Amino acid sequence: MLQHFFNCYYLIILLGPFSARLVAQENYKPLSHINTGTDYWYKNAVIYNLDLDAFLDTDANGIGDFQGLISKLDYLKALGVDAIWLAPFQPSPMDDNGYDITDYYGVNPLLGSGGDFAEFMQQAKARGLRVITDLVINHTSIKHPWFQEARSNPDSEYRDWYVWSDERPEA
Repeated sequence: MLQHFFNCYYLIILLGPFSARLVAQENYKPLSHINTGTDYWYKNAVIYNLDLDAFLDTDANGIGDFQGLISKLDYLKALGVDAIWLAPFQPSPMDDNGYDITDYYGVNPLLGSGGDFAEFMQQAKARGLRVITDLVINHTSIKHPWFQEARSNPDSEYRDWYVWSDERPEA
């Protein structure tokens, strides 16, 4: 389900050598067809940044979730919000506040399901709200399958994706 959204609704915009943002587009076009010289919607937009887990809890587990965010989309729109910028919501052991992702295509079950994310995207689009999500590509969790394979196999195809050293860094 999430793979569909990453292929159809997102345009990757690189903001630096180690970061990227995914920006929801109403009419997806391949990067080669984007006119980057005139689409400056973000310059005058009101962008509301939030950690989903701290926003609104609807299932009484003490953690905000997609259903809570969906229930407040009309309120955010009424405030004049043009885009919602989500902190990472993918599965994570939370050793780095959710930035240590274990599955780039999943949703942390404490925050909802893939279906909840899909509903959020549809509801945001219906209200004319753009969605920006952090795409943490510069590091993974030590529990991510790529890291696990790279650590256990020096010949792994993922080995060069990480920096390895026999010496501990100085404190």
